Amino acid sequence: MSARGELRCFPPDEAASRRRIRRYAVPRWMIERATERRLAGDWRGACAAANVDVAFELSEVAEHCGDDIAEALADDLRHFAPDLLRWHLPRLLGGRTTLATDTTVVLARYRPKTTDERRRVTPYLHITTPAMIDGPQRIALRFRTVRDERAAGVFGPTTQDWRCARHLWDARHAAELRERCGGGSDGPPFFHADATPRGTGALPTADPGDGTPAARAEWATLLHQQGLTQAAFAAAGIELDLTPPQKSGWYQADPERLLGGIALNLTRLEPEIRRQVAEGGAHRFLIAAHWRTSVLLEPTGARGLLARAVDRDEVKDEPFLAEALWRRLPDLDLMRVAGVAAEHLHPLVREALFPAFQVPEGPAGPPAPTAPAPVRVRCGGDWHEVAFRPGGLLRMPHSDEEQRRERAMRAFGGAVAGCFAVEQTWTSGDGRLPKALRAQRHELFLRAQHGDTPGVLELLDAGVDPRVRDASGRTLLHVLNLLDHETLLPRLLAEGLDLEARDRRGRTPLFVAVNDLGSRALVEDLVAAGARLDVTDQSELSLAQLVRRYKRPDLAFLRERVQREHPDVGAEWWDEWMDEQEQYYADEPDDEEEPVL
Repeated sequence: MSARGELRCFPPDEAASRRRIRRYAVPRWMIERATERRLAGDWRGACAAANVDVAFELSEVAEHCGDDIAEALADDLRHFAPDLLRWHLPRLLGGRTTLATDTTVVLARYRPKTTDERRRVTPYLHITTPAMIDGPQRIALRFRTVRDERAAGVFGPTTQDWRCARHLWDARHAAELRERCGGGSDGPPFFHADATPRGTGALPTADPGDGTPAARAEWATLLHQQGLTQAAFAAAGIELDLTPPQKSGWYQADPERLLGGIALNLTRLEPEIRRQVAEGGAHRFLIAAHWRTSVLLEPTGARGLLARAVDRDEVKDEPFLAEALWRRLPDLDLMRVAGVAAEHLHPLVREALFPAFQVPEGPAGPPAPTAPAPVRVRCGGDWHEVAFRPGGLLRMPHSDEEQRRERAMRAFGGAVAGCFAVEQTWTSGDGRLPKALRAQRHELFLRAQHGDTPGVLELLDAGVDPRVRDASGRTLLHVLNLLDHETLLPRLLAEGLDLEARDRRGRTPLFVAVNDLGSRALVEDLVAAGARLDVTDQSELSLAQLVRRYKRPDLAFLRERVQREHPDVGAEWWDEWMDEQEQYYADEPDDEEEPVL
């Protein structure tokens, strides 16, 4: 553990990101609604509650694949926990909390029993993540072949194979998580079954052997975090070859340094690889350690495993092991540094890891939004307390006359300080806020990023000023494409938010809705509310050009109206360039479409 309290192999920015994931990405209300619908037998309702779009019909599955596959799929869907799936999905991290983009996660494979040629294609139940880093965090549940499949059961780098990891999405298997993260009957690594940490005296100081899975995992992890990479792999029964990969060019990999920086679940690597091999397809797997270098894992003998660093050009056709199968469970790492409490875990995760844990009274799961506390601000040599009052405006210890004088000074370009500077920064996004107010603003926009409309409403009801702008100059109107706009738009307009407010990139809320995959309904409602149609951003693109750029036939009405009413708006060069591009691709043969079933 580092001097700052963060686990080695768990960088501070990643630790912070994962704390936010647990709080905002899968909010308590989502877990409760999805669970209630699942237990009621309404799997589609559970998906809707967890922001999962279902892209198939069971009747079509029966027609194309046969009744046997349709029945097997229906049985899995009855136990599908989309909120648990979202909890475990891979993230971008690096300070972010959004889903890894353009990623396919395969959940299950269904082998047809018929000899009918029309039904011999093997479909997969899988999900796909959004294409945009900062776009809506909705995922799609699909039942079809996987575009990234290279051979039967072997996938490319944009696909993660969870066929052997039902504990991450199937409620019937959720209790397997403790064993799959290296634990045993006495609890997961570093914790007792009641979620209390194992004290330093209870942790192994020498190789405990194979008798206790948790102690063996603890020993290997402690060695790894102390920088004893070779000893850590040996403790897990893995032969490690630290020979640098042979290649030309300026980059030279240091395998020991790379392996020391990955949060590997060492004692689980060998059994997880064996599971994957038994599933069929590949016989060795990669772990990405660097953009140029990977770790190749190969079974040897009855129980052995060989790990060595390889250059990406050496193993172009080898599949990657899913991150969820090689990484230490982030929930446990966060609990070790007090980054999350057991009662704030997803209930299925908590019950699997800590069967003896006594849940405190009240709702369990990630914490709900709380009312913003007053904040102390240095103002004119004194400390003043500012807070949100009913209606969302900042309350300051200044008379109405003082406030009018400061606003007049600001209107004429004068500098403001103290409480008035805080108010100006809150509503403009320019300048610095006190740490507590930055945290409140960050929570509001993070909940918006993850589609947490109830959480945003709770914060507004608690008094948070809706006129806030983030550091990018966005207002809450700019992020309506991520939320339930039917609930929020009337309220924000009633609060006086400006439909023509521009962010740092010169974009209005309507422009963002078109550019960032907002729904047709949102666009129609913004237009009906009076949003201007003759707007451009700093690139001088018009709304009509955006619709053409992103090939949005659902917004053809908007393009036609802009072209009719504002024909001179937009960059002329861009239309000429698009004409050339469309002509070029029109002359190319069409790509083969992905088979549906």
